[in-house]
Amino acid sequence: MDGGSADGTPEIAQQLADRVIVTARGRARQMNAGAHLARGDVLLFLHADTLLPPQATDHAVASVTNGAAWGWFDVHLSGQHPLLRVIEHCMSWRAGLTRIATGDQAIFVKRDVFFRVGGYPDLALMEDVALCKLLRKNAASHRIRLPVLSSSRRWEQHGMIRTILLMWWLRLVFAFGADSLRLAVRYDSRSR
Repeated sequence: MDGGSADGTPEIAQQLADRVIVTARGRARQMNAGAHLARGDVLLFLHADTLLPPQATDHAVASVTNGAAWGWFDVHLSGQHPLLRVIEHCMSWRAGLTRIATGDQAIFVKRDVFFRVGGYPDLALMEDVALCKLLRKNAASHRIRLPVLSSSRRWEQHGMIRTILLMWWLRLVFAFGADSLRLAVRYDSRSR
């Protein structure tokens, strides 16, 4: 899935992937386009810098088979710094408590439920949070404690405490109705 990059990504991906889809810019639009083209009964949304453990799809399908309509995985961050262990634990705990996961936790959802809630809201940022809010109102969820491996690059490049504060600030102002486009601009400029 490519959202209009100008760095040759589609050409490189063409050599490595079964299919390359070019969409309008924006993760929500890209994931919705992928969902429309997918053929399975369970959709799994995965960030490019997140890796699934080998048995992850079996766990997602088992969750759905056992009554969950959607869910997510715990997360393990790739770096070695001890503070990353605290961050990943807090991310997994927060998602379990609030039933709001983020894209680096490999959100999975039954196809019919995804389309029934309208898919990812067309937001420039916080599309994963908005989707989870829709899903938790309408369907049973399941937290899979098997962790996916997500890149810690952003945390390490921009400072762990600074990144934590930025993420919480973004979530807070989004909860109070801040415009997602303005938040995306702030997120991109602060995390470069």
